[in-house]
Amino acid sequence: MKFLDSLPVTTLVMMSLLLGLAPFVPQPHVVEKLQMLADGTLSRGIDIFDLLMHGTPWLLLIAKLVRMMQLTIQSK
Repeated sequence: MKFLDSLPVTTLVMMSLLLGLAPFVPQPHVVEKLQMLADGTLSRGIDIFDLLMHGTPWLLLIAKLVRMMQLTIQSK
């Protein structure tokens, strides 16, 4: 949790927007890979790696926001 607490929210937002959505045209990689996952066509190693690489900033951002909410609730 110390690692997650040490990450600035602004950095995670920027990582999510830039790395998480790149390339922007024709559609963000993370959207494409999530569609492939939903369709059951996410089977190649490079596609799984792409999903992990482009999805990790989003997962970290969500975890950070949840952690911040937990700390806020605990302090009340």
